[in-house]
Amino acid sequence: MSVNPGDGTGAIEKAIDVLEAVGANPGGISQSDLTAQLALPRTTVYRLLATLVARGMLRRDPLRKVYRLGFRCFEMARQAYTMPDLVAAASHEMRGLRDLTGETCYLATLDGLEVISLERCDGAHSERSAAVLGQRKPVHCTSQGKAILSAMAGPARDAIVRELTLKALTPLTITDRRRLNAELNITAARGYAIDDEEIVLGVRCVGAPIVDPEGVVRGAISVAGPAYRLTRARLELLGPEVAQAARRIGAQLEGLRLPAGDASVTAVPGPWAFQGAHPLWCPQRQRLYWADVLAPSVRVLDTTQNPVRDEQLVRLEVPVTGLLLLGDEVWAMHEGGAEAIAADGSRRPLEGWIRAPLQAFCEGGEGSGEGGQTNAVWAATESAEGGSAVGLLRADGSLDARWHIGEAVQALCWSAADETLYATTPACGAILMLQPGSTAVRRLASMPPGAGKLSGLALDSNGGIWTALCEGWSVVRFTRDGTLERVVGMPVPCPSDVAIGGANMDTLYITTSRQQVSLETLAKAPQSGCLFEVKV
Repeated sequence: MSVNPGDGTGAIEKAIDVLEAVGANPGGISQSDLTAQLALPRTTVYRLLATLVARGMLRRDPLRKVYRLGFRCFEMARQAYTMPDLVAAASHEMRGLRDLTGETCYLATLDGLEVISLERCDGAHSERSAAVLGQRKPVHCTSQGKAILSAMAGPARDAIVRELTLKALTPLTITDRRRLNAELNITAARGYAIDDEEIVLGVRCVGAPIVDPEGVVRGAISVAGPAYRLTRARLELLGPEVAQAARRIGAQLEGLRLPAGDASVTAVPGPWAFQGAHPLWCPQRQRLYWADVLAPSVRVLDTTQNPVRDEQLVRLEVPVTGLLLLGDEVWAMHEGGAEAIAADGSRRPLEGWIRAPLQAFCEGGEGSGEGGQTNAVWAATESAEGGSAVGLLRADGSLDARWHIGEAVQALCWSAADETLYATTPACGAILMLQPGSTAVRRLASMPPGAGKLSGLALDSNGGIWTALCEGWSVVRFTRDGTLERVVGMPVPCPSDVAIGGANMDTLYITTSRQQVSLETLAKAPQSGCLFEVKV
């Protein structure tokens, strides 16, 4: 009897639902309210609560008879940012700032478009700032958020600022993007940031960024208190002290040494593309096929030639929507239909193969043969209910839908090793796992909007999952458990797709786009649109 890997996860999902519901109620929530909110049997909720309390994930208030998040949640949240322990490195300096000022000192780190509080050292006064651990705050109106942004590299900072919704939380909140950028430049020059009642009226704070020896921004510390005690003049005096403390914390941290950087990425000789995409490696011919979507053509990189050069194989008449490698042919899908292209560039039309426009597709299937070779094709198309329907294409071009996903799917990639279909949904920045035999859609990993838009998927021989971050100047590798294991910086802003190839299947090929790059950025990234390669 076969066992579906997705079986048995129901209890885990219910426990996570309970944690999320409790976390959304800082004042606590009762068992009866949880039961009604989650629509679960009372006995099920009781067992889940008892287990989570026993493991320290929840705690029960015996007087009010409500449940709150347990301290184990905060410990785990801290550990997510320890390399080594950021909290341990900061604790001594935070106590020193508390003793120097009498005010509350905070440690926070960036999470998406928000800062999240990791540690607090309470001040000596009865009336003081009292933000709770784990609390999230907008990045644009906190001294911690502005300090972190000010220390980031220009492209990464600009990408986050573009995504921000500059909501006014008080009349003093900065809501103009140009003014925010000016404030960040001032902060970078002086070394500390000021929150002048921008998030809470009557509260001011001053913060400084924590940067490790490798130059990576790891978080920020701040001192906060009532505005009548922390006057503007006093903040200007405290700023250099906070900045010095942040520098001492950073010096204690072990640098985040990422295995690859800009120097390891090289452009392949050949003309640039307006919008490169859909790279496919052909191991039999040792060739990489890819497409220029907007100047419609199929390109080929023949690695058996000397010198190796990327060249045009076929020019098409309408924009390319995807490529498939089936047998000795490349199947090119475009807005006018589909056609098969032979190795010598000869073409033949494919009639009646696809009934509806596809968002994404890839070769693969259930029960793939040796080496994962199969003629089955997974595809995603727009669903009538919104989002995407994902399934196998039938011989007549219709879709045998297996899953429905609430967002548009951008890329698909089949893993024969674990018979899993991976999908990217750029709208929510997620990589999803879809396993035949189960209708469940599991989230493997996600990236915050400021990191760039997920674009393309590829699996390496060690089980790593690669994707490009368009507008994020990088490609990234996740392990099978969803851990972000590697970041490869790119010399261009818009990597668009990825493929694993090479004689030893140890080369990552990266297509890039030029079409959406501004002229100002293009002057600093003239290789935009080129094909790149890097050893993995």
